[in-house]
Amino acid sequence: MVLGQQKHGSFLGVNLGFGFGVTMGVYVAGSISGAHMNAAVTFTNCAVGRMPWRKFPVYVLGQFLGSFLAAATIFLLFYGAIDKFASGELLVIGPKSTAGIFATYLPDHMTLWRGFLDEVFLTGMLQLCLFAITDKDNNSTLQGAEAVVIGILVCVIGVSLGMNSGYAINPSRDLPPRFFTFLAGWGKQVFSAGDNWWWVPVVAPILGAYIGGIVYLGVIHPSIPRNPQRLENSAPGNQNVTVSPKVPLTSISSTQPAPPLGGSVPLEHF
Repeated sequence: MVLGQQKHGSFLGVNLGFGFGVTMGVYVAGSISGAHMNAAVTFTNCAVGRMPWRKFPVYVLGQFLGSFLAAATIFLLFYGAIDKFASGELLVIGPKSTAGIFATYLPDHMTLWRGFLDEVFLTGMLQLCLFAITDKDNNSTLQGAEAVVIGILVCVIGVSLGMNSGYAINPSRDLPPRFFTFLAGWGKQVFSAGDNWWWVPVVAPILGAYIGGIVYLGVIHPSIPRNPQRLENSAPGNQNVTVSPKVPLTSISSTQPAPPLGGSVPLEHF
């Protein structure tokens, strides 16, 4: 969209590519690692007890390395177009800037703190919906279709709300490519632009994802209706009881004490 001056791309095309790129990642690595491609999502899963903290640095290291290499790959593939677009200059701001291909930068109508709140809200919505999509007690998607629905979720967030801050919603997708552009020749301005915006896509998504996760697990998940348990005697005078075939076995858990947050929802696969 940038290099072709919107002749070979559009805002919708960018969001479709972003969303369904996530879908492909989930299909590739979903059964291997849960396809964690987002440090904010990984942090939230650790914070609510869905995965051990010892995995957090390993997952984030993998995410950062993958994102950095992806930025390097794009730079090599499009080097000729980048060089021609700005006549050999690597610019961070202005009509001929190309740093925004790799990381997010605030537009003129946004301030640093409004951008911070924007990233908190968008990542909160992302995490809340991820928990809903994978919650088997809720109206969950069909097995194998989660990746497609997650891609649609990312696309919807971008199309409807992405223009304010570029919707980084993921420290792993913003910081490593920004660091790559610093090394590749865009210079220190990749960190100083937008009132030193660079730290917001790192901190705000983590805060937002945690808030979104707590809202879902603390408010929405406990409100899901459960079928009442129905037990009937197997024979007159028999003290043994059997579950009525009309009642799903999963409904037995409705008489148990409420489990801790994150304990009754399947592990996040994202």
